[in-house]
Amino acid sequence: MPSAQKVILLVDDDNEIVESMRAVLESKGYRIMVARDGNSGLTIAERESPDLIVLDMMMPKKSGFLVLEKLKGRSGGLIPTIMITGNEGSRHRAYAEMLGVRDYIRKPFAMEKLVKSVEKILDPRAKGDDHDDR
Repeated sequence: MPSAQKVILLVDDDNEIVESMRAVLESKGYRIMVARDGNSGLTIAERESPDLIVLDMMMPKKSGFLVLEKLKGRSGGLIPTIMITGNEGSRHRAYAEMLGVRDYIRKPFAMEKLVKSVEKILDPRAKGDDHDDR
């Protein structure tokens, strides 16, 4: 485990998904914070500046897109973000990528896919970095 523990903020209103992600990521040595809606996700992100955000697109109070738009305008710039969604639309993916997300994962997904994405973003030297330049 790295000496400086990386902090990941999970922003999702689906308790089952949050708890699955939390268990897997904590087992990999990450410190996890959780927000259940977009407003609290934004507040925690601005206050804590986590190393990475895993952000659901569709949530109560503020969508993932609105959270991304707000974070993009903060003084430190956008915190590296993985967007997760049950939405199939390619327009949504294009917009998320335009806003600067590092990865876009469709639900349901294998937790291993999330772990690989997290490791690729937080430790670029991690094996399995395939330099995907879409």
